[in-house]
Amino acid sequence: MKPQKCLLVIDMQKGSFTPDTPRYETDSIVKKINSLASMFRKNSWLVAFVQHNGSSMDEFIPNTSDWELLDDLEVHEQDLMVEKFANDVFYNTSLHAKLKELNVNELVITGCATDFCVESTIQSALVKDFDILVVEDGHTTGNRPFMDAEQVINHYNWVWKNMTPTKGKIDVWPYSTVMTLHEQEIDQS
Repeated sequence: MKPQKCLLVIDMQKGSFTPDTPRYETDSIVKKINSLASMFRKNSWLVAFVQHNGSSMDEFIPNTSDWELLDDLEVHEQDLMVEKFANDVFYNTSLHAKLKELNVNELVITGCATDFCVESTIQSALVKDFDILVVEDGHTTGNRPFMDAEQVINHYNWVWKNMTPTKGKIDVWPYSTVMTLHEQEIDQS
């Protein structure tokens, strides 16, 4: 079976995007995710939307408004929906087994929050030997006590560019490069 790709869209849930918790360039991030997802679906690659279930902390409770994905995200019936319970999307979920079953070896990672669930998932995916492509301008977070959101995002993009992978690889590219490279790959196949 030919190796496959998966677009991971992490925690783009209403409860993280409130007036009290503004996120950096939300509208732009959503448009990029929708565009990437459209390209993935056209090529029969997997699109996976991750939703955090924080019931144990009385937040992000399934079937509440906070749990729901942002209204502007384009979710299709064939997309994989993943419920997670910790920052790391692989922790106590069946996602790793599902990706292996579908022969997914490359993860394209987007979502929220850069410094929590996106970071934790990237670290976990690295030791699971995936090839990882982080969309440099496709993840977001909020301002933090010692850094504004843009600084946090730039910091983690730098960290990920300098990570040492195990058997896989990690790249950090802007959305425009990700789209161009995948379109070239599609044209060659």
